[in-house]
Amino acid sequence: MNGLQQYQRINTQTSITDADPHKLIQLLYNGALERINMAKAKMQANDHQAKGAVIVKVIDIVAGLRSFLDKEQGGELAERLDALYDYMERTLWEANVHNDPSKLDEVANLLRAIKEGWDGIREEVVNQQQAV
Repeated sequence: MNGLQQYQRINTQTSITDADPHKLIQLLYNGALERINMAKAKMQANDHQAKGAVIVKVIDIVAGLRSFLDKEQGGELAERLDALYDYMERTLWEANVHNDPSKLDEVANLLRAIKEGWDGIREEVVNQQQAV
């Protein structure tokens, strides 16, 4: 399943049909962070089935983000992101299995850091798209 399909499974108010590829990645980050918060709430409520389902959705989103990586053009950065996304997926599984909210916080912090960088290049990306 590609990143767009992953995001279509997320219920948000933002229209993905109008979003450019850069915006789609932003929406995936937002969706993953929202789902992590939902998973923590389900964990605190001892709703293990719902917690597991939400964490699986976050893992699917991270897998979608990995699918967008272009290792030829992205070089070392894409390779590092791929390894980081792999780490996040494994950490999310651990959070689910061990009911560990600190693992969810760890992944959320990593996603926020990447998202900040991605958000920071938005203007540059939009300018490049308009120049084409």
